[in-house]
This record gives sequence, C-alpha cells and structure tokens, in this order.
Amino acid sequence: MAENKKDSMEREEYFKDRAGTDEARYHAVPHDEEGWAVKKEGQDDPEFTSGSKSEAVDEAKRMAEEAGSMAYIHDEDGKIEDQFNYSN
Repeated sequence: MAENKKDSMEREEYFKDRAGTDEARYHAVPHDEEGWAVKKEGQDDPEFTSGSKSEAVDEAKRMAEEAGSMAYIHDEDGKIEDQFNYSN
C-alpha cells in the first residue's frame, strides 16, 4: 500500500513539474459533464470537451502536434491505452 501512495505522489510531482511548460502533455479522458475531454497536464479544467471519444482523441492529437508534445489516449476506465509522440 505504501508503494502505491509513493507512486501516486511521484506521478503528481511529475505532472506538477510539467504544468504550464512546453513539456505539458495532452490527455483524452472520460469526462462526467460532456462525455470526453482533453486535459493539459497540470490543469484541472479541460481544454476541450465532446460527447465523442473520437473527437476528443483528434483534438488531443492536434493540440499535442501543435505544441510539439505528446497525446495520451485513455480508455473508459481512465487507463492509458495509446500515446502519440509529436516532440521535436
């Protein structure tokens, strides 16, 4: 159990370090209010929302490509199922 808490704390620190930087990545994630959302690491509010997963995926990939970053695609349970690297 302590290892899981440590992993969680390390993950939070990882995202915090990238928040607001060019290294921040985009995540297409399930979203209660609209169905699917694109969230930038380190931000609580979504950059984009949609009722369609495919639209959220396309937008996450577009944003990541524009930023020279990465897009992570999550499944309905929130687990990462795919990633796209657009870093230079």
